Amino acid sequence: MNPAAFRAFAIPAAFVAGLMGLQPASANEGQLRTDEIRALVTGKRIYLATPLGGEIPLYYRPDGQVDGSGEAVGLGRWLKPKDSGRWWVEQNKLCQQWQTWYDGERMCFTLSRAGENRVSWRRENGESGVARLGR
Repeated sequence: MNPAAFRAFAIPAAFVAGLMGLQPASANEGQLRTDEIRALVTGKRIYLATPLGGEIPLYYRPDGQVDGSGEAVGLGRWLKPKDSGRWWVEQNKLCQQWQTWYDGERMCFTLSRAGENRVSWRRENGESGVARLGR
């Protein structure tokens, strides 16, 4: 197909797809939206998989507080073994800020489903991992 014919087809096709609510596949495909993230974490425990094995449980309270404990994986050797902070959701990202962990740095993550009871996360700095969904 010559370039002029392609443009003549592609522009109307993109317009029609937009009217129908269709969007091209992108890197954000499968990424959870703000309302889905709130429903997923509010009042639940999320277990972060650690590189050395084991999990760190985080409890996302309905009041916006988050509690974490790294005692089971020996986190006390590097950080305070338990910490708390606050969490919120903005622009399709789960954000949290701990009192002492990560020097109290504000962090936001995108979340995507990675199976029935798992999500994959990607931090703004590019770090990523997997978490198991609890109750």
